[in-house]
Amino acid sequence: MADIVCDFLVNAPAARVYRAFSTSAGLDTWWTKTARGQPALNAELTLGFGPGYDWRGIVTRYTPDSEFELRMTDAHEDWMNTRVGATLTETDGKTSVHFYHTGWPTDNEHWRISCYCWPMYLRLLRRNVEHGELVAYEQRLDV
Repeated sequence: MADIVCDFLVNAPAARVYRAFSTSAGLDTWWTKTARGQPALNAELTLGFGPGYDWRGIVTRYTPDSEFELRMTDAHEDWMNTRVGATLTETDGKTSVHFYHTGWPTDNEHWRISCYCWPMYLRLLRRNVEHGELVAYEQRLDV
């Protein structure tokens, strides 16, 4: 199986970074267009990416300010049962992020595109958490 892993530092407390990964409002600032659901273990989140793209994931790891993971249950076939998540470690008010998207069935074209897109989205997360920067959904991959 192919995996995607990104490690980076955010100049903000882990609680703020965690909200960006785990809440609907947080996800909508950097990844989704319209996320819905409550962050809790075994809860379902709907990840809206526009008409016809309402994907779903189940929260499989939920440790506030430390660990969050979704198992994709309704998505593009390549994403089915993959796991998207992050572990956070705060030191002196800065947060080390270990992001992963694991369980891809193969390193196909969709996986290669996602290897490019994830770092771009994660940069938007970092910019939002550190500076409050917001980028319109339609422009996120052009920034």
